[in-house]
Amino acid sequence: MVGKELPLEELKDRISMLGTDLEDIKGNEIHVEVFPNRPDLLSEQGFARAFSSFIGVKTGLRKYQIKDSGLKVIIDRSVQGIRPFTACAIVKGLSLDEEKIRQIIQIQEKLHVTYGRNRKKAAICIYPLEKITFPVIYKADAPEKIRFQPLESSKEMTAVQILEEHKTGKEFAHLLKGLHRYPFFIDAKKDILSMPPIINAEKTGRVNESTTDVFIECSGFDFQVLSTCLNMIVTALADMEGEIYSLKLEYLDGTKVTPILAPAKMKLDLPYINRRLGLQLSSPEAGKLL
Repeated sequence: MVGKELPLEELKDRISMLGTDLEDIKGNEIHVEVFPNRPDLLSEQGFARAFSSFIGVKTGLRKYQIKDSGLKVIIDRSVQGIRPFTACAIVKGLSLDEEKIRQIIQIQEKLHVTYGRNRKKAAICIYPLEKITFPVIYKADAPEKIRFQPLESSKEMTAVQILEEHKTGKEFAHLLKGLHRYPFFIDAKKDILSMPPIINAEKTGRVNESTTDVFIECSGFDFQVLSTCLNMIVTALADMEGEIYSLKLEYLDGTKVTPILAPAKMKLDLPYINRRLGLQLSSPEAGKLL
């Protein structure tokens, strides 16, 4: 993924200079502490992308093509004041094996714990697309009316039972505490996909080695946070040779289309930077280094 193999000592030096704390290298495993300002480095793909650019192999802004899926997700008014926003996408053409599934699980877990503030700020779900019928609706209802078979369960359960009896439900029950309605995703066949930020459904929410196309949704309280979270996931999957497809999100106040991969822009005060660094960089030199 990096496009170059570095000697071990140079690898250690360069990783540290990337702004991460290299903790250890054991065999084929590199243990790195990634700081909060670089959540894009929490996947092998994101780390390799940044590292490759930093050592001058694959430089510049990576461009990703987004195709129109022609599909939509409807955000119902019932989620207002509960968990009001979602950002969604589809990635097709994946060729998954045990290692890539491990990487996908790691992306989810690491983003959940850090960027998502242990699922409070953002919750992520990834589903096999072939088990879902669009349009998908994101809505909320009374807990006793929500009933499905959650992951790692042998039976259907109500939302109340999931929070009281299921291991994952009990772990994250506090995130829905005090709410009279719980959010969930449901497809056109009335199959519940998940109850964020708690758990996926067993029927529609388990990715395996036969999965080639996936539906991804991030839910939470700030659309920009969720959009950025979605971008980190879809670009990692695109680096696994997947193709990104957009979804139309129908909100009460208008339509959004995600993912949004247009780069942000900021002005750079080069004289200020030269003063701070004690350098005399020209604009072309600064551009190359950036």
